[in-house]
Amino acid sequence: MTNFLETLGEINSVINDFIWIKVGLILLIGSGIFMSFCNGFFQITHLKTWISKTIGSMFHKNVIGHSSDSGSISPFQALCTALAATIGTGNIAGVASAIVTGGPGAIFWMWIAAFFGMMTNYSENTLGIYYRRRNSDNEWSGGAMYYLQDGLGSYKGCKKLGKILAILFACFATLASFGIGNIGQVNKIVENFVSAFDVKFLSSRVLYEGVTLYNLIIGLVCVALVGLIVLGGLKRIASFAEKVVPFMVILYLIGSITVVAINYKAIIPAIAAIFTTAFKPIAVTGGVLGYVISVVVTQGFKRGAFSNEAGLGSSVMVHSNSTVKEPITQGMWGIFEVFIDTIVVCTLTALVILTSGVYDLSTGMMVGENTKEATLVASAFNSVFSFFDIGQKFIAVALFLFAFTTILGWSHYGSKCIEYLFSSKAVIYYKSIFVLMTVSGALMTSALAWEISDTFNGFMMVPNLIGVLSLFPLVRRITKNYVDRRIKGKKDVEPLLSYDPDVQKAHAEEVKKGAD
Repeated sequence: MTNFLETLGEINSVINDFIWIKVGLILLIGSGIFMSFCNGFFQITHLKTWISKTIGSMFHKNVIGHSSDSGSISPFQALCTALAATIGTGNIAGVASAIVTGGPGAIFWMWIAAFFGMMTNYSENTLGIYYRRRNSDNEWSGGAMYYLQDGLGSYKGCKKLGKILAILFACFATLASFGIGNIGQVNKIVENFVSAFDVKFLSSRVLYEGVTLYNLIIGLVCVALVGLIVLGGLKRIASFAEKVVPFMVILYLIGSITVVAINYKAIIPAIAAIFTTAFKPIAVTGGVLGYVISVVVTQGFKRGAFSNEAGLGSSVMVHSNSTVKEPITQGMWGIFEVFIDTIVVCTLTALVILTSGVYDLSTGMMVGENTKEATLVASAFNSVFSFFDIGQKFIAVALFLFAFTTILGWSHYGSKCIEYLFSSKAVIYYKSIFVLMTVSGALMTSALAWEISDTFNGFMMVPNLIGVLSLFPLVRRITKNYVDRRIKGKKDVEPLLSYDPDVQKAHAEEVKKGAD
């Protein structure tokens, strides 16, 4: 088993380096910059609009109210389900990994990736709503596979190319659902739970190197819990997400702010370290400077993508189930999704690590005998909440909630891809395999689970961003149409809502009556 995992790791490492360093990072950041320019830096120029339409409308009935349409969920449920999939181990373990591998400067590049990623996610969600359609169960289906097939595929001579890329995306996203959406999440659940709630009788029973009977039992518990919710369909997932996600995010933010506030004297040095080491990494001299800076940038971008998923085309598949009629409305929820995930949650995680003393800013080394990358945030919380190791236990529970909801969200993404590739009847088989695969994350070493997740992310990112970039004229046209009608108040502009004439007509009538 050990030899097999080592061989798998070596093969994956070669693929990972190519897809991310040679192709992915340039494509990812380049797309965000390009879409920002094409849409007039909407994330800044219309800051007031997207805030008012997202967090500012949180208590409006049309946002939080449940839909009577069996094929739709509310915009708030769509956001919570998307956040359930994005706010996961990347926000805790991913940030820790970025800092340990790339130094505090990696956080700066994570911010850069998030800033431009806002417009990538905006564009994806806008296209997702515009190209969605009803499936055989009368449920909305949308995602990169549809705007690749019907958007890129509508260009002269691109019909086959659009279809091929759509199939590739669906295949890669299905694989990614087992990586980032399953194996990687369960792996971190197990690692932190074993550390925080150790049961010697179980953890001392070694199955093979690095894996114990305790790991297996926690993995089997996860299988049961995931199966209970995932097999109930999108409505059950969305219902669970809207109850758990706001609670877990607020609780984690309160805990993080408390840790940072207690260590307030270290806030300025921590922020200074983020900016200075972004361009001048710790203990780097001479000819290796360029290489190490590239490591810092790569870690920031990769972990940013792992955390907020902007550019992967994943969250589009649940945003497309929203009751909204305006593509731009859901696009703005995409901006908010990246903002809360990376700018808020990941930043607080970074400050918790950098202000608590578990990471030495001068040497770039972790402090403490029992401190390691996987439990760095837990050690940081424990430095403040040390009574009965409450800090460590709190992070173990928080990470369980974050990771568990991520698994649920990604099960929906995989389901939509299987539906596209085969039919809605095949989804039950996928869900059954997905649930059973949950245990594999408990039986894999941490590093390998993380690296495989990175690779699958890169594979699905490429066809998705090709689709987004090729359709930039449409995104710009839909954006201008919305701005003219909703912001500038022009009365003679017809809404641009769907590629389907029938859906366009029906939604246009509702929009004119005041629906979003």
